[in-house]
Amino acid sequence: MTINCKGKLIDLKTPKIMGILNVTPDSFFDGGKYKDEKKVVSQVEKMLNEGATFIDVGAQSSRPGAKLISEKEELERILPIVDLLTDEFPEIILSIDTFRSKVATKCIKAGAVLINDISAGHMDRAMLPTIAQLKVPIILMHMRGKPETMQQQTGYNNLIYDILYYFSERIAKARSLGIHDIIIDPGFGFSKTLEQNYELLQKLDLLGNLRLPLLTGLSRKSMIYKTLDVDAKQALNGTTALNMYALQKGASILRVHDVKEAMECIKLSTALA
Repeated sequence: MTINCKGKLIDLKTPKIMGILNVTPDSFFDGGKYKDEKKVVSQVEKMLNEGATFIDVGAQSSRPGAKLISEKEELERILPIVDLLTDEFPEIILSIDTFRSKVATKCIKAGAVLINDISAGHMDRAMLPTIAQLKVPIILMHMRGKPETMQQQTGYNNLIYDILYYFSERIAKARSLGIHDIIIDPGFGFSKTLEQNYELLQKLDLLGNLRLPLLTGLSRKSMIYKTLDVDAKQALNGTTALNMYALQKGASILRVHDVKEAMECIKLSTALA
């Protein structure tokens, strides 16, 4: 199983790490942490040295209840970071966490190679046609509504069946436009209750029926720290435990804040295979 990132084939037979870089002031864990160029470069260098294959940059917080910033503000936050990182690390495989097609276009033209859309093309109907035109991979995530409203939309007839149906429709739409490099993300913490997140994780292997690479984003999320009665800063050990479980259930990419610990999970999981 491979994806083509601007001519570079990434083999996902062995799971890979996607390191998170939030350039937002209000993300739930690291909001406001990377304000200047030195800190950005230092953090990205650290993640790459620890084994990250992808770096995912986001300028719009998607935490529950997060308010949307304007397209102009998102571009002002993210384009300088794309320029900085592609200059500093010419071989970087840079993913852009955005649901806006114009942001995707400008970032890809600036050197990014992958788009991570939390809405799977629903929040901007031009996104999927844009991805087809740009000929880059896309991560399609499961979410209902918007970050502001998603936690009010947690009613399902059958959680796994409904998620499979959602992805089947989105994948068919993407493929009809000529998009071939698709990764799916079940969206832990998005439009799901605490109990639904654990049900989804328990049945994660069923998403293998879609026969596409599977990304999981569990890192320091509330499903971990609320269960353990701690906060996000104390949720690394819990994150590691659930990352290992996700790998055993078929995850191809772990999207994480802490690359070293996630890489250890992959090495141990591979040894067990």
